[in-house]
Amino acid sequence: MKLGIMQPYFFPYIGYWQLMNAVDKYVVYDDVNFIKGGWINRNRILINGKPAFFNLPLSGSSPNKLINEIYVDQNVLKKRKMLNTIELAYKKAPQFNIVMPIIEEIINFNAEKISSFILNSFKIINKYLGIETELILSSEIDKNNSLRGQDKVISICKIFNATEYYNPIGGTDLYSYEDFHSKGIELKFLKTNEIKYQQFKNEFQPNLSIIDVMMFCSVEQIQGFLMDYQLI
Repeated sequence: MKLGIMQPYFFPYIGYWQLMNAVDKYVVYDDVNFIKGGWINRNRILINGKPAFFNLPLSGSSPNKLINEIYVDQNVLKKRKMLNTIELAYKKAPQFNIVMPIIEEIINFNAEKISSFILNSFKIINKYLGIETELILSSEIDKNNSLRGQDKVISICKIFNATEYYNPIGGTDLYSYEDFHSKGIELKFLKTNEIKYQQFKNEFQPNLSIIDVMMFCSVEQIQGFLMDYQLI
């Protein structure tokens, strides 16, 4: 059984979805500390041909709290402003009429906590893209929370009887092939190949939010992208 574990990110880039699609079960790691300035409540879209950040407004965010203790700001005007920004950026994109209602459904979802908000967004986008991976919140797993880092990841793998653990390529310095192998788990790192598609008539801007990919590419194209990686 293949397992992946990642923090919940806000409309993450295509590599995140590749990892989710590549495994059988995917643990949304929501009971670790919130990181300000990371990808948990912000990402980048294409505005006037350049990458620009957009943010999910939060209430009481702090690096001293766990992700599942952070609340979404339910201010309707702030959500409307975010949707207007996305609409203005992509209203001439080829998939706009199909994708914009999906984005609206996600943004308008009335979730108190950011972990629930992002989990819901994953489920909706997975349905659209045909990703059938089982999603699990780490906060709902009965596990040893005194463990840290690699030891905690291995313990979660053992809970689910995982024989393979997939991690993004950026984690090569965090995890040891030998340590996983000694526990009967094969460690693999997923490296996204170069993925390019037409963004209006602009110079291509890589690694933007999945929103950008969905606005410019058909489901069939994106399903091809989901398989365009290497395992190391």
